[in-house]
Amino acid sequence: MEANFWHDMWASGVVGFHQPDINVYLKNHWSKLNLKGDESVLVPLCGKSLDMIWLAQQGHSVLGIELSQQALDEFLAENKLSAKPVQTENHCSYQLPDMTLLCGDFFHLTAEQCADVKVVYDRAAIVALPEQMRQDYVQHLKAILPKGTQYLLVAMEYDQSLMQGPPFSVSEKEIRALFEPFAKVVKVEEFAFERKGNAVLEKVYLIQS
Repeated sequence: MEANFWHDMWASGVVGFHQPDINVYLKNHWSKLNLKGDESVLVPLCGKSLDMIWLAQQGHSVLGIELSQQALDEFLAENKLSAKPVQTENHCSYQLPDMTLLCGDFFHLTAEQCADVKVVYDRAAIVALPEQMRQDYVQHLKAILPKGTQYLLVAMEYDQSLMQGPPFSVSEKEIRALFEPFAKVVKVEEFAFERKGNAVLEKVYLIQS
């Protein structure tokens, strides 16, 4: 997908993927990762997610990366946070006491930047990408993250012929095909609902690399 697609979405205010509250799956399943509470957590395609605030409140150091400058500007403004932008080689960086926000291309994220990451929280990243980019996304995570990294990942399944993504339908079969070559995948919850009159199944996974 072209970067302009996401820039246009944020510019138009059409951000239905943004949740105004903390994600219920995050609160319900985070403890299953058995963390100490001070780990570094990567939030790819973070938007202006309030989940980052919640993660920081649990004691974690949050590394969020987002393509849209507007999304990060809104996140800072809406949460009354202030940080001066610092231009790095591939990203514009905002440093907060318990959070680092990077504006730029996820695929330019490096292993050096992720050296301390212990967990990936993906609520809206993999479902935002078309199929080929999903493969590239997982391979890039594998390449830049330390061995042993855990994931809490949320995906949805529906008849893709009935609705146009994003969010895209990402089946359990695909999740397993993408991650199981190098990680253990455990489905911990699924929830059925309707979206635009069509049946949707949301599934939550814990993944251990």
